[in-house]
Amino acid sequence: MRDVAIVAFAQTDHLRRTDELSEVEMLMPVLHRVLDATRLRTSDIGFTCSGSSDYLAGRAFSFTMALDGVGAYPPISESHVEMDGAWALYEAWVKIQTGQADTALVYSYGKSSPGEVRDVLTRQLDPYYAGPLWPDSVALAALQARALIDAGDTDEAALAGIARRSRAAAADNPHAQLKGPVPAGEYVVQPLRTGDCPPVGDGAAAVILAAGDTARALCPRPAWIRGIDHRVEAHGLGVRELTESPSTRLAATRAGVFERPVDTAELHAPFTSQEVVLRKALGLDDSVNVNPSGGALAANPVMAAGLIRLGEAAARIHRGESDRALAHATSGPCLQQNLVAVLEGESAHA
Repeated sequence: MRDVAIVAFAQTDHLRRTDELSEVEMLMPVLHRVLDATRLRTSDIGFTCSGSSDYLAGRAFSFTMALDGVGAYPPISESHVEMDGAWALYEAWVKIQTGQADTALVYSYGKSSPGEVRDVLTRQLDPYYAGPLWPDSVALAALQARALIDAGDTDEAALAGIARRSRAAAADNPHAQLKGPVPAGEYVVQPLRTGDCPPVGDGAAAVILAAGDTARALCPRPAWIRGIDHRVEAHGLGVRELTESPSTRLAATRAGVFERPVDTAELHAPFTSQEVVLRKALGLDDSVNVNPSGGALAANPVMAAGLIRLGEAAARIHRGESDRALAHATSGPCLQQNLVAVLEGESAHA
């Protein structure tokens, strides 16, 4: 296996609306920032991979517009996933592992503001049984939260505490959309209140991966990807135990999470109840700094929030604030698909 690291990360300031910007205009500044941080040009990148959603954009092959902004001529080695950018990072990591590239640019973006994202996300459901019922993303998360409360794993006060902690942590994050005290608010779908739900907003993120000595030349303290894996639950919600996440635990096992303690965990938990499930699956106690960036409860650009978790964990390693970090990304209803990675600084591996 080749040593591969995240050597640069950038994200937009996440906003409720960006009506004046196209996806390309929103994305370009973060692409320039990661390239400038590594002193690379587009022509120096061995592989480019993006993550976005045509359903969110409302048009087919929407990613080609962003690719024009990246620069596809002269011809480049490029791919795209209809997923959160965390899965684009996984594809780029695999590409580097095969030896077909030494560097990779990964980016993702989402504009949720033009439409009703709760309705758009119903397209992730199976088209025969759940899809025709149109249960939106908040209703399904509330179903999971109710199962957790009924099982005695949490209560509404504990969920409100997760929201307060996350948004207080976001006070130091200049890119977060929600910071500081946020009222619990009224019920959206019981037992979830406004404060238990993520903000709807627009945003983009980008990272650069590099292998071996190339990574060391590009970054003073690379965030080495020591393990990464992703797994999926059954598509049918009725055959799943919503208070557990066996796919997260399996992905974490395969990624090597349980080999040694982590000091930081960036969890992609858009709803407060999902952090309860993930903490249990990953065995995280109070000694771990969970979501010091504020997490998806502070900024949740759909299709980019998972990549941001990897980027935020890597940035803490770059700054020397973490030695061994866990990063998690999810997609689909009730934590259906889960990706887990372990990132380490050079000294932690030594």
